[in-house]
Amino acid sequence: QVQLVESGGGLVQAGGSLRLSCAASGNTFRINTMGWYRQDPGKQRDLVATITRAGTANYADSVKGRFTISIDNAKNTVYLAMNSLKPGDTAVYYCNVDDILTNHNYWGQGTQVTVSS
Repeated sequence: QVQLVESGGGLVQAGGSLRLSCAASGNTFRINTMGWYRQDPGKQRDLVATITRAGTANYADSVKGRFTISIDNAKNTVYLAMNSLKPGDTAVYYCNVDDILTNHNYWGQGTQVTVSS
C-alpha cells in the first residue's frame, strides 16, 4: 500500500504562481513514476505532468513552459511548480503514483486550484 498526502492548492490571480507537493509513504520502493492530473467537475481527469525517479518528465501541451515537475527521491515527494497561471488551469489537482509490482495506480485526495481572472 502507498499513501499520498497533497498540499499547496489555493486561490490565485491570473498570472500568479502556486506550488503543489505530494508526499508518498508506505511501500514507496515500488514507485517508479509520480505525477499530477487535474479534473473539472463533470469532465475526465487529464494528465498534467509525470516524472520518473530517474528524472524523465512528461507534460501536457497546455502546461509546457509554465509548469515544472520535480521529484525528491529521498523524501518520496513530487512537486509541481505552476507559473503564469490561467483561469483555464482551475481544477482539482490529483497526485498519482504507480506501483511497478502490481501495476496499481494510487491517487491522492485532490487539492483545489482556483485561478481568478
